[in-house]
Formats: sequence, C-alpha cells, structure tokens
Amino acid sequence: MLDLLLVGGRFTTLDPARPRASALGVWRGRVVGLDEQVTRLPARRVVDLRGAVVLPAFVDPHVHLAWTGLAAGTASVAAATSVPELLAAVGAAAAARPAGEWVDVVGYDQRRLGRHVTAAELDTVAAGRRVNLVHDSGHACVVDSSVLALLPTGTAHRDGLLVEAGAGLVRGLRQPYALSELVAAVERAGTQCLAEGITAVAEAGIGGGLIRHSPVELDAYQRAEEQGRLPLRVRLMVAGALLRPVAAHGTDHTPRAMDLGLRTGFGGDRLSLGALKVFTDGGMMARTAALTEPYVGEAGAGELYAPADELRAVIVDGHRAGWQLAVHAIGDRAVDVALDAIEAAQTTHPRPTARHRIEHAGLVRPDQLPRFATLGVTPVLQPAFLWSFGDDYARIMGAHRAPWLYRGQSFVDEGVRLVGSSDRPVTVGAPLRAMQFLLDRTSALGTVVGPAEAVTPATAVHAYTTEAAWSCHWEDDLGALTPGSLADLVVLTADPHHVPPAEIGVRATAVAGEVVWGEELF
Repeated sequence: MLDLLLVGGRFTTLDPARPRASALGVWRGRVVGLDEQVTRLPARRVVDLRGAVVLPAFVDPHVHLAWTGLAAGTASVAAATSVPELLAAVGAAAAARPAGEWVDVVGYDQRRLGRHVTAAELDTVAAGRRVNLVHDSGHACVVDSSVLALLPTGTAHRDGLLVEAGAGLVRGLRQPYALSELVAAVERAGTQCLAEGITAVAEAGIGGGLIRHSPVELDAYQRAEEQGRLPLRVRLMVAGALLRPVAAHGTDHTPRAMDLGLRTGFGGDRLSLGALKVFTDGGMMARTAALTEPYVGEAGAGELYAPADELRAVIVDGHRAGWQLAVHAIGDRAVDVALDAIEAAQTTHPRPTARHRIEHAGLVRPDQLPRFATLGVTPVLQPAFLWSFGDDYARIMGAHRAPWLYRGQSFVDEGVRLVGSSDRPVTVGAPLRAMQFLLDRTSALGTVVGPAEAVTPATAVHAYTTEAAWSCHWEDDLGALTPGSLADLVVLTADPHHVPPAEIGVRATAVAGEVVWGEELF
C-alpha cells in the first residue's frame, strides 16, 4: 500500500523517458511510480493537487549553512555607506559585549565606502574589545590593533586588512564556536533553504582554513540530525587542510588522508561526506581572485592561496586517496592551477568517475573551456553573483574579459554540465533568482553581462536539479522524479520552463513526501 498518492498535479519530472505526469505515488519516502504505474494502487492518503505545478526539489551544491546561520544573528554594517556610519555601528556592537571579548561584525564591503577601513579607525570604537570586521566575500577581514598583536610575528596585513591565509589566522584565533551555536545556525539556514524550494545542499567546507568554525564541526551536523534539527539533506565538504600523512599500504595509493580513511561517500541520504575542498585563490569582491592580467582600475592581479606546487600536491594526494575534489578557483590564473593539478592527478592515477569540480569558475578564458570537457571537470557556478555584483565585476574585468564571467552557454557548447549553486550567504540563495540571471544575464542595476552566455529555460532548471544532484553523486536519489528516487518535491506557482523564474513563488517544499515548508497541500 502506498503511503501517499498525489493526483491532479502538473508534474515536471525532468526524466526524459517520462517528462510529464499527473499522478505520483510515494512509499517510505521514495517515488514508487507515476500515472498508470500507481493510480490503481491502494494508498493511505490520496491528495488532489488541483493542478499545482510540481518539480523535483532544488539542490544547491555549494552553500555555507553555519556561516549563513551565524551571520543572521550577528551585528552587521551592511547598511553603512560611509566610514563614520560603519564605525558607529561597530562601536554599538562593541558596547554590547563585555570588555576583552571578541566582537564579530559582518556585512563589510569596502566598495560601498570607496576604501578599506583601518585598524587605527577600529581602535577608536573598540573600547577594549577584539574587533573582527568580516568581509562579505569571506576572504578578508579588518581587525583592530589588539587582534593584530595576537597574530604571529610577520603576518602580512595592510593597516589591519588581512586576506586569505591572514584572514584564516584570525578565524583560528576567534574560534571555536560552541556546538550548540552551530546546531542553531545550521537549523536556521536550512529552514531558509526549504523556503526557497531546496531540500539538499553541499556544505562547502568544514574543519579548516577560511571556512572552519570548530575543529569538531562535523559533530554539530551529527547532533542536528540526532535532535531532529537538520531540516534538509547535507553533504559535507571537508577542508583539504585536514588531510595528513598516513602510513597506509603502498598499494592503497593513499599518501594523505583523514583519520580512519574517511572520504567522499561516507554516510547516508540525510548526512554524508562529500568532496574535499581546496582553495586556490580568493574572490573578486576582495580583489584577491588570481588573474593572469591585472584588475582594471585596481592595483594587482590577485593572489594564489598558497604556492602552486603546494596546491598541486594537495589536489593530487586527495585524488589518489579517493576523494571527489571541489577546487575553489575564481580567477583565470587559479583556474589554470586547478586544471593543471587535476590533469596531473588523472594522468598519474586515472579515476574517470571522480567528478572533480571547480567551484565558482568566475573568469574562464576561451582557451580554458575545452579543458573542462577533456578532463571531465564540472564548473559549479553562482549566477546570482552577477545579479548582485555584475556591474562591479564587469568594470574591474574590462570590456574584453567581462564576457568570460560566470559563463553559461559556452560550457554547454563544449559538452560540459552546467551546475548552478548559491554560495550563500555571499549573495542571494534562491535558485529561481539565479535561474532568471542564467536566462537574461542582467544585473540588479540593469547591466547585461556576457549576453552570449544566456541559456535556455530547460538548461537553467536542470542546473539546479539534475545537474546539481549529479555534481554531488546524488543522481540516483535526487534531481528528477523517477521510480526509486527520494520524494523531495517543490510546488511552484508556475513552471519555470514557461514563465520567467523571477516571477515564480514557492508554494510548498516536501522532503521524503512530507511537506516541511509552506502550504499544507498534502
């Protein structure tokens, strides 16, 4: 007997063998069948959807749940448009904390101010607290003099501004967060994902470097699941820094690993280990994305996160140890480093089914496009970056490079799977908003960036369903409504294949056939 039979719906299955259906059966959280496969079966509940539009729930393969949830409850300077306004907001946040404590402040973006604030300026409002002003990109921070005094001698900074590894040192001083804080943060962020039709995400890095919150961070997700506070399915990317030399047998090809040999794939359908996260550069917002040519109107061409040979060693060893790799590379120079290292890894130890990914692929030259296809590397993009920041990014790239930003159709033309994600909380997380940009390539201020990279509605939908699931090795369970798949569904006000996605709302989101957000339709 079915647990649930949904009839009278307009199901878009994303299964080429049966693209449309009006009925769907659910048993033990999975899809049993569609239409004539299930309509005559007995069911505990039969629900008439009255023409509701239903798609497979969205998958976001690059998010930061803990960061998102913590930021939501942290003092912010996002509304400040001048240095005096920013300092006043920091001063108010400092006054609310006991003397000697850390004061975390988010929402910092120097572009609104015309320059970076300095440590000396923060000193005027710190009032004996340790101020950590976190850049929106996550790749930089500005701290007061008391924090600078705690850093190792010789740590590079510019008037209190620290980027990449320097920002990582500050995070190391500030942390760890308590597991109870992290559980609450994950729950808060996960609930927001459900409101946007997302039921499965890849948490883009835990346990080390710029993306850590605690050395026992995985425990927070495990506790959330045990306590019924993990609202959605999560694959955890692990920081590459957690790999260490191990004395595995020589035939195992595992020079470095996590303890016990844990790697991609360990876990269940609710919580599991995903890719190994490796940073190669910074971000365009902080002007640290590594480019082959300088930024237009800015000093420098960004920087690599570490020497290229060190990055290559981590990537090759992670590949040999059996991990899927998620290599952060935004600038085209960093993309070269990532592709070269993955090519070296596949040459010395072939694993054609590894599904290695390049996270962001923000600036990709024409000559780099074929290499993605040849190496079987998947770009995991964030189209909403250009909706939020496209005017700025186009300016600092210049007219000749702006068309290369966060490409769409060029990847499709090369036969490369196009995968969409959000990188929340860096920008808006809603898949429907990102799909709209994939179609019209238009920023929030009306600038069209790389119009030749616009894709079809079908490609945009697949980027957040079938392709996103595939990029996480979830294709057997998520991304399409087929017999045996998990019954994760999103009910929309219209079909994004036919209506502009930005005009569509989410009516309800279901995990395993149970509505967990929105209208109680079934």
